[in-house]
Amino acid sequence: MAQLRQDYEEFRRRGAEIIALGPDGPRAYKRFWEEENMPFIGIPDIKSKIADRYYQEVNLFKMGRMPAVFVIDKDGIIRYKHYASSMSDIPENEEVLKVIDQINEEQYD
Repeated sequence: MAQLRQDYEEFRRRGAEIIALGPDGPRAYKRFWEEENMPFIGIPDIKSKIADRYYQEVNLFKMGRMPAVFVIDKDGIIRYKHYASSMSDIPENEEVLKVIDQINEEQYD
């Protein structure tokens, strides 16, 4: 999440918003968000209802959900998805920003 925090303004300049889901309860999630000074939206997803809708994988050997990244356009269409096998498998911000740039270019064509 540090990488997302670092480039958050780049996402905002492109008209995008970052929303992070987490398995913790609302109090724990809020405390973490405040302690880490996260600039973007964090949503507790205790029973994984949102994660399940996007088919986010659960790996019991790794103690929980595998990371996933989605770019969803203003019409609610998933334009990019990446299901990671670990935290080190998350795409670089530059890759996600390129997808957002492509979506923004399509709007002006």
